[in-house]
Amino acid sequence: MSERNLFEDPVWRAEELGRPIPDSVHAVSVALPRWEDVVGYEEKSLKVMAHLHSGYPRFVIHPLVQELARHIGGGLPCLPFPSRRAAELCVEFIRRSSADLAGSRRREETESGVKPDTAILFPPVGGYQAQIVEKDGVYGVVMANLGALAMKVFWQHTGLIVSTRQAEAVLADRGGDADGAEARRSLRRQLAGFYDCAEDDVFLTPSGMAAQFAALRAVMQRSPGLPTAQLGFPYVDTLKLQQKFGRSAILLHDLDTITDDLHALIHRQPLAACFGEIPGNPLLGSADLSRIQPLLHEHRVPLVADDVVATPFNVDLSRHADLIATSLTKFILGTGDAMGGALICHPRSPLHAELKTIVRAQHEELLWGADAAVFDAQARSFPERMWRHNANGLLIAERLRAHPAVEKVWYPKWEFSEAYEAVRRPDGGWGALVTFLPKNAGTASPRIYDNMAVCKGPSLGTVFTLACPFTLLAHYTELDWAESCGVSRYLIRISVGLEDPEDIWQRLNSALGS
Repeated sequence: MSERNLFEDPVWRAEELGRPIPDSVHAVSVALPRWEDVVGYEEKSLKVMAHLHSGYPRFVIHPLVQELARHIGGGLPCLPFPSRRAAELCVEFIRRSSADLAGSRRREETESGVKPDTAILFPPVGGYQAQIVEKDGVYGVVMANLGALAMKVFWQHTGLIVSTRQAEAVLADRGGDADGAEARRSLRRQLAGFYDCAEDDVFLTPSGMAAQFAALRAVMQRSPGLPTAQLGFPYVDTLKLQQKFGRSAILLHDLDTITDDLHALIHRQPLAACFGEIPGNPLLGSADLSRIQPLLHEHRVPLVADDVVATPFNVDLSRHADLIATSLTKFILGTGDAMGGALICHPRSPLHAELKTIVRAQHEELLWGADAAVFDAQARSFPERMWRHNANGLLIAERLRAHPAVEKVWYPKWEFSEAYEAVRRPDGGWGALVTFLPKNAGTASPRIYDNMAVCKGPSLGTVFTLACPFTLLAHYTELDWAESCGVSRYLIRISVGLEDPEDIWQRLNSALGS
């Protein structure tokens, strides 16, 4: 926790826009205290952006990372990556994006008759002259402005980022990471205990999305050229990752019909893998893995499961998931001041040996040692914390469900509960993520959100309560599409913390009655 006691004094007032949450240079969330602040952030309003000096590190390049990039790039667009191979993958993506963009523009020319100077707009693929510059184990991709957007897309979606602690160390000429080996070993040992697997089945990554990217690369190598399928409405970057870095992605968002939809799909189209969140975010429903997995096993299609919301404390996916890609940044950390992830090759999978061989061959140890040490320390208290998160989450979900100002509440205990119960551990609960829609949401949601006296910003899983209008943050450029999938733009998502639950409820109840 920071010096400010976020249990008693949360960051929620309008004048606190842009404050890091928690009050740490390594914070992964940032205060967006009003509905209009979230809209301004998404629209890159100068009034809002002037207050934001940090944010979720995959979306907002941290000042320490920016300083390191300037040092490496010498004024040219640059982003640092944690290995040469990661930098090379970024360059490959930029070149491929340029070629795709150039082809699209040429098609537009043919159809419209307009013929701009494509040699200037889209130089040949080999004409970027991208440089990879190394400094103390960090590899900066340096190139002309034309590739800067694609470079940022790669950083965001693959999660192969340089952490704030690594940037801080390199800038201070402390780039060596030999001391991190023991922290990583200890962390892998703890994670192996949570997931009922061997230590060498755990592959650490610099972010949760990097774990998803590692899984995608593995299944694409195993089945090159085949598309993937997304089971259930996805966390935004999970689908974007498959679309931009896979062959293509087929979304099966309706959990009511998903087994039949997958059955029809898999019999007309071979798949490289299926990706799914247990439960989903933000609607907290789960696909019925007990019905889906026999079909996948029959066709030898891997299932990549994301258990970030439920955590391994609450669910056991070992009988269903071939790979588990998770974010350590959320509940396992709790403090919201480090980035990291893990890919688990589960030993009960019939594809275990095959997939693990591929993952191991592709893997690089990129979780920075100082971050690993933070995760290792926090993981020791994770089971006890998660027990308390479960209790507080259930209480708040039940209170919201009974409140006259609330139209609907989404929580795993009620959303496709049979599917969740099939994977819930005997002593597990339903987690601490709760989503609700107020009545008359178009006018009520902004008012209620503005008056919620809890921390407000992106991310989840913190020991302090953290709320956000999730659909606006995740799907602002595709709100109509999200709503066509049943995800209202007026949802409010709450990650319930470890404060006194009566205090949390008092703050929420007051906002609901405002």
